Amino acid sequence: MQTSSGRLLALLGLLQSRTMWSGAELAERLEVSGRTVRKDIERLRQLDYPVEAVRGPGGYYRLGIGAKLPPLLLDDEEAVAVAVGLRAITGLKGVEETSVRALVKLEAVLPHRLQLQVNALRKAVQAGPENTGTNAPDPVVDAGLLMSIAAAIRDHQEVRFVYRDDERLQVEPYRLVSWQRRWYLVARDASNSTWSSFRLDWMQLRTPGGRRFSPVGLPGGDYPAFVLRTTAFAGWHVHARITVNASAAEVLSRINPTVGIVEAIDENTCVLVTGADTVETVAVYIGMLGLDFTVTKPPELLAHLRTVAERYARAVPAT
Repeated sequence: MQTSSGRLLALLGLLQSRTMWSGAELAERLEVSGRTVRKDIERLRQLDYPVEAVRGPGGYYRLGIGAKLPPLLLDDEEAVAVAVGLRAITGLKGVEETSVRALVKLEAVLPHRLQLQVNALRKAVQAGPENTGTNAPDPVVDAGLLMSIAAAIRDHQEVRFVYRDDERLQVEPYRLVSWQRRWYLVARDASNSTWSSFRLDWMQLRTPGGRRFSPVGLPGGDYPAFVLRTTAFAGWHVHARITVNASAAEVLSRINPTVGIVEAIDENTCVLVTGADTVETVAVYIGMLGLDFTVTKPPELLAHLRTVAERYARAVPAT
């Protein structure tokens, strides 16, 4: 039989692990009577934990939103996962110092056996560089912006923002998608019912926000796939339409689907719509095709391809 204080902590842990618990379920898990569960629930309330109760058939208990953060009870695997995750946070401006403070607090209370696990994992694992697919630096997103948009999605409230320094927009936000070390918002313009994706590092949020809306949902419901498609056309600093002397099937067999969109022209020709944050990265994508191609724009990409062509030609010894 657990002590009274131990039982309270166990009860609090159960309430944190799932949204709703019936009294019978709690009594069974704690191996006590229903009357004891009710008494312990009341003791938690006296300690300012907002335990809500719904009575009657199908009734349940749940931990509500309170005025202060209650102790967070984690099992061994959860504690190790949180500690490792805090060390791995990247790409969000302003959370580095906060994550370090949280990690210090967590490691200070970890049992010795878990400290050994975390330390062993830390010493055994070494992360390689994150950004190896481009020469452009990773964009950094402000954590406050991310949280504000997440709250607008939750509350079904339109967001107003300046995009790429000159375009003023107001849209219905639906989903945040993280891809290629970048954050995207999938949103709908209610004025014309069009869907778009927006890079958060190109957004400057304006306040107050827009009106409330009734969500309609993205056709097809696949938000990550939508981001991949739209990014090829509008989500990079550099975009290119490349005519390839091969069938669409051949090009698709040679590229990662996230590289771009392939449009068939005829049996032996297609167009690859692709992009990146630098012309150097786009040139690498094209070279990896191993197929003949033609590029007509943008001008900066043409200039870079000429430079690369001359450099490669000089690299080949004269015969």
